[in-house]
Amino acid sequence: MKKSRVLQKLRAGEYVVTAGINRVAEPWLTEVIGHIGYDVIWFDMEHRAFGYNQIDPVALACRATGIDLMVRVLKTGYTSPMRALEFGANGILVPHCMSVAEARQWVDWVRYPPLGRRGFDGAGADADYALSDPKEYFERANHEVFLALQVEDRECVDCVEEIAAVPGVDLLFVGPGDLSISYGVPFEFDHPLLQAAIDRVSAAARNAGIWWGIPTGSPEQAQQYIDRGARLVTAGNDHALLLRGFQNAYAGFKNLRV
Repeated sequence: MKKSRVLQKLRAGEYVVTAGINRVAEPWLTEVIGHIGYDVIWFDMEHRAFGYNQIDPVALACRATGIDLMVRVLKTGYTSPMRALEFGANGILVPHCMSVAEARQWVDWVRYPPLGRRGFDGAGADADYALSDPKEYFERANHEVFLALQVEDRECVDCVEEIAAVPGVDLLFVGPGDLSISYGVPFEFDHPLLQAAIDRVSAAARNAGIWWGIPTGSPEQAQQYIDRGARLVTAGNDHALLLRGFQNAYAGFKNLRV
């Protein structure tokens, strides 16, 4: 079974840099991202039309370059995280976790006993297609898979200390856009309400002995959040980079004269 690069770095006290795949689920792009030096791909199934069959080739490219694959899953039930893991993801990102009960449910679905109740197959990419010794795989799987819950609603912040303390939860991931909307201050990212919520998430993660992360738009912003305790930051996604790239490419041509 592949070791999680994310967990290795987090357990060593380091930070993790994430690249987002939101549009171009091509193995070559994932491989390039891995060669550049990123730690993990954030593969978004929540807001995009990706199917489970697209996880396999992206996961293969991740394994080829030694990086992790974190899938933001659809909240459709047990098969959602199970299939992502068996197809090669080693991180599950859950959008809009709203309660302690929901956090425990996701642990049940993602973790093997005794932490959870995940069903065993042993023939997926995560178990080397049944080439791994099943007992060894079973004993290591919980240690090499990370579960990240997104803090995107004030209801989550209201009980974030209890959520962070649920055994089997590894990471809290703040969604500042939705969180700002939930607090009634849409996209006012410096608003005291939002910043206080982020501080509460940071304290909850620290006190529970887990980690937290947040999307970041620049090295300076990432450093600010790392200084506040964050250990997972983002450095670009394919949609935004393509959009800006074409905008910049076109800017020099729109004023041509005939």
